[in-house]
Amino acid sequence: MPTAMSEIPPIVLTFAATDPSGGAGLQADILTIASMGCHPLSVVTAVTVQDTGGVDDVLPIDAEWVSDQARAVLEDMPVAAFKIGLLGSVENIAAIAEIISDYPDIPLVFDPILASGRGDELANEDMLDAMRELLLPQTTILTPNSIEVRRLTQDDDNDEDNPNMVECAKRIMHMGCEYVLITGTHEHTPKVINTLYGEQGVVRSDSWARLPGVYHGSGCTLAAAIAALLANGLPLEEAVKEAQEYTWQALKFGFRPGMGQYIPDRLFWARDEDEEEDSKPDILH
Repeated sequence: MPTAMSEIPPIVLTFAATDPSGGAGLQADILTIASMGCHPLSVVTAVTVQDTGGVDDVLPIDAEWVSDQARAVLEDMPVAAFKIGLLGSVENIAAIAEIISDYPDIPLVFDPILASGRGDELANEDMLDAMRELLLPQTTILTPNSIEVRRLTQDDDNDEDNPNMVECAKRIMHMGCEYVLITGTHEHTPKVINTLYGEQGVVRSDSWARLPGVYHGSGCTLAAAIAALLANGLPLEEAVKEAQEYTWQALKFGFRPGMGQYIPDRLFWARDEDEEEDSKPDILH
């Protein structure tokens, strides 16, 4: 018997590149979205050659194919949230921006993938300009780390420009984005401090124990979790809080299957673990 509409889980559509290691990208998004009780739809923006150590090559998908993938599922199923990751090309950015513009009431979570954890370049200046002009004005929440947000807000007129996080957030929202969650994983602080900014300034700030090891796909996990929680109907601030908790636990139970970085265990809750949670976030605001 066909499933009744009331029984269909919330649907999240992610635009991202493949990651054959399963640590980041499309595979990370699908695992996270499903783990949060949603049904994942996926549009491939690029195919990558990578492992847990880093990205060796990227093959962008033709923009028309990106558009056709998205249109096919959007005309067939009701989507409750969008998530964007690695985009691959300026043409793909333009195609996705056009698609998103047809659904202004659907929240958009944008994780700006500008480089791999190893430092491999994944977005050039033309792509950055296209993100600023075409995607940020349509973004509900941007989830950059401190390095990414500085690059996105770099002032070309001032080579010595090094804005603090508050100024970066203001610049991002001046571009049209509603909220920005700046993660502190790359800052030299005893704890990881993630801060959510809105039009009026700091909305919330959360402090997390800094875990040992380097992780592959933590940003993808956080952004996809926020998208899934928004799709489940949580208010944005609550979705951000719960997504951070989920991501921290996934990192805490992370594993190292290869010779490179650790991979978050996005199904940690399904394991038979005797270990109790040894720490909780310190809520600053």
